[in-house]
Amino acid sequence: MKLAPDQLAAHLERPLAPLYVLFGDEPLLVLEAADAIRAAARTQGFDERETLVVGQGFKWDQLTAAAGNLSLFGSRKLIDLRIPTGKPGRDGGDALQRYVAAPGEGTVTLVTLPELDWATRKTAWFKALEAAATVLELNAPPRERLPDWIAARLARQEQKASREALDFIAEHVEGNLLAAHQEILKLGLLHPSGELTLEDVRAAVLSVARYDLDALREAVLEGDPARCVRLLEGLRAEGAAPPLVLWALATEIRTLAALATARDAGQPLAATMKAERVFDERRRTALSRAVARLRTAQLRTALLAAARIDRIAKGVADGDLWDEFLQLALRLARQ
Repeated sequence: MKLAPDQLAAHLERPLAPLYVLFGDEPLLVLEAADAIRAAARTQGFDERETLVVGQGFKWDQLTAAAGNLSLFGSRKLIDLRIPTGKPGRDGGDALQRYVAAPGEGTVTLVTLPELDWATRKTAWFKALEAAATVLELNAPPRERLPDWIAARLARQEQKASREALDFIAEHVEGNLLAAHQEILKLGLLHPSGELTLEDVRAAVLSVARYDLDALREAVLEGDPARCVRLLEGLRAEGAAPPLVLWALATEIRTLAALATARDAGQPLAATMKAERVFDERRRTALSRAVARLRTAQLRTALLAAARIDRIAKGVADGDLWDEFLQLALRLARQ
């Protein structure tokens, strides 16, 4: 059974399911959900807890042994299985399928995984987990929903803020939910319950944005020039490697060029996206919107500009790398 993250609290007020699977791209949300399940297990009498972390040399028979090794005094057990890589291997995949087919009595098993790609989601072991477990996918909210996420967190500590203040926090914790969480807790310590002013927020919130390449690619596809400028300034200040920045931009340009060529030939974009290995629905939507506003000639020019940046990076052409990155990003982001 799939469970939405906002349904978890109500779900945990009922008797626990025998198996939970948590995964997603935001470690903070996965950790919080796992903590909530562990707390509910303690409340419901699962007094024993055994933690298994899958790493090099892990023996999968430990999982079966944990389920069978219950206390003589009849206490129930939470088995906390963590697979940090999201890759259990062949032996682990087989062991997981056997385990979910015959779960131990008197146990609740919590399996935590990182973000999973489309190929992993199609594996037999994950499909077996998905079919048997209560599954929560915990991803960071899209950037446009981040102010609402912050508002909900403030409400937990009986505080609220104007939309302008929420946007200010979101801008200064770009892509970093853990930083947002810390800033929200700080506001709870510094100010009483009630309305927070923009001045309160400005004084308390630090610029802890995580300027990463994925955010830059997202800003380019969304056509957000101001965000592109901010992200590139952050990447430069953090000493990001120019080849990685070029790779991120060039990858998007090549994908967009392939889609534009298909569009001009009257071919369906879905088939081209599959050929380009674009499977994430949110990314498919962003690419579709971007290619709708970009002409094929613009993308050819962008590819030539990326090639020029490559020559500058290799020292065989003159120019300022970061200025060239900025011009390239703005060329793609302008509406």
